[in-house]
Amino acid sequence: MTAPRNDAESSQKTEPLTDGVQEALSVTLRGCEELIPQADWVKKLSQSETSGRPLRIKLGLDPTAPDIHIGHTVVLNKMRQLQDLGHQVIFLIGDFTSLIGDPSGRNNTRPPLTPEQIKANAETYYKQASLVLDPARTEIRYNSEWSLPLGSMGMIQLAAKYTVARMMERNDFHDRFKAGTPISVHEFLYPLMQGYDSVALQSDLELGGTDQKFNLLMGRHLQAEYGQEPQCILTMPLLEGLDGVDKMSKSKNNYIGITEDANSMFAKVLSISDTLMWRWYTLLSFKSMAHIESLKQAIAQGANPKEAKVALAKEITTRFHSAAAADAAEQDFINRSKGGVPDEIPEVSLSGAPLGIAPLLKSAGLAPSNSEANRLIDGGGVRVDGAVVSDKGLKLPAGTFVVQVGKRKFARVTLS
Repeated sequence: MTAPRNDAESSQKTEPLTDGVQEALSVTLRGCEELIPQADWVKKLSQSETSGRPLRIKLGLDPTAPDIHIGHTVVLNKMRQLQDLGHQVIFLIGDFTSLIGDPSGRNNTRPPLTPEQIKANAETYYKQASLVLDPARTEIRYNSEWSLPLGSMGMIQLAAKYTVARMMERNDFHDRFKAGTPISVHEFLYPLMQGYDSVALQSDLELGGTDQKFNLLMGRHLQAEYGQEPQCILTMPLLEGLDGVDKMSKSKNNYIGITEDANSMFAKVLSISDTLMWRWYTLLSFKSMAHIESLKQAIAQGANPKEAKVALAKEITTRFHSAAAADAAEQDFINRSKGGVPDEIPEVSLSGAPLGIAPLLKSAGLAPSNSEANRLIDGGGVRVDGAVVSDKGLKLPAGTFVVQVGKRKFARVTLS
């Protein structure tokens, strides 16, 4: 995506970095896509160390949906790492910009949310984000605080600080214009207002996904226009989902929701490939890179990769639940792997005995359709009371049965 032009990094010689600044830079760069400009960020870190003034680090999020998955926490994790270095993190809720609708990466106009939707989503979103950030050390702001008082005169003055030609360099606008797809004038206001947030907050660093680079650089441009020292920007990559191919997405069903139960969360982490595990360690774990490197070396020397994956699964599950829940999830996974039945499984009551196994699986919520149920049976993935079902014509009489599909789906079915 074409982004607003940023000034070149300083070529002047600098003093050797202190250990503290080197450590902070290493934390910043871990897993990141881009740090722009790195020389300016080093200068800010050095000034912060000398003056004792924490840097102001901003993350703006439009509450467009109430629930988040662990892919969304990649940026939150980076915020927490910088927060632990003593800097001030600002969790900015875009209640005003949500009324416009972010056009980033879209090929049509994005419907704006209602104020009621924004309020409900924001409350849920921050509650979930607080599982990663330290709430006691997080500044929560809403961009309506300064966007509404700006008024029509202020909005016109703000719009005068950027040209239409520069705005049309942005890929999504350029592509839509070329294709003849409508672009509403109000969509141009979104990157301007997001950039103005950085002016209002006097941000030193703004974080975002790679798809937000244009908007992040707008903040640098506008801060310079308003006589402020421009912020640096840090973009983080989009996390691959459980399949290791596509980015984590609910629509692709390759995600882990941070409000999922502990057992499902633990088992899903264990399902990822050994290769993807290291990517997740870098972006999701709070273990040091030295610790992660030691795990890699141990595996290279013959250690079982599963042990490292279990450690990652327990760390993630503990973060969003508790250590006790993570331990219980590990034991539940062991029981399932051995063919055991979890302590708590759904109870389902069905009528119509005797009932065929395929319609039973569908009615119990263990298969989406009879045809899928038959496919699972053909694959040897269905058990009744521990015995593998091989006959698709099986009919179960009245009674109670433990029905299992795959390794993780169970139901105690009472048939009458």
